[in-house]
Amino acid sequence: MDYFQTLSTDFFQQPTLKLAQSLLGCVLVKETAEGIASGYIVETEAYMGPEDRAAHSYNNRRTKRTEVMFGEAGFVYTYKMHTHTLVNVVSGPLEKPEAILIRAVEPYIGIDLMQKRRGTDNLKNLTSGPGKLTKALGITMDDYGHSFSKPPLFIVQGKVPNKISVGPRIGIDNTGEAKEYPWRFWVTGNPFVSRHQKGGTSK
Repeated sequence: MDYFQTLSTDFFQQPTLKLAQSLLGCVLVKETAEGIASGYIVETEAYMGPEDRAAHSYNNRRTKRTEVMFGEAGFVYTYKMHTHTLVNVVSGPLEKPEAILIRAVEPYIGIDLMQKRRGTDNLKNLTSGPGKLTKALGITMDDYGHSFSKPPLFIVQGKVPNKISVGPRIGIDNTGEAKEYPWRFWVTGNPFVSRHQKGGTSK
């Protein structure tokens, strides 16, 4: 894939909240035997580790599932929620288990393949959620622990958003004050965002 410029490992060394915004506009790519599928990242959520009640690693919870988060930034953290696989970018320094959930992408390459996997021709609904995008792109639990800097699951340079919106994260109601933290970021006005939110502030 010579025409893809993969991101350097240095890119992932940014502080988590900054990285969550820098990922917007980058392209998430997955190579499989069926072909290549990719999308522009248009929505992310930051999870800030031991101090964040919404994070899997709250209170430095270290399990087989969260182990990769304690390692280097720029690696794949996948986990199952209900029947869906969700994909995260490990962030933060060593032994500081932070991560960024990729919540939505804008379909780019391999749209026919994504539609086949999702069983829908509705482009707007194809990848507008964290479980939808993993199914569409073919991301599975087998991707856990791999580097985002090389195939088969990798992130490459894309386009810089004109404007970024900021607001509370979604679906974390039982996390006390953490549910109010403005750690969700999305490309303002993008139709593929998982949930359009009134009251989000723009940057």
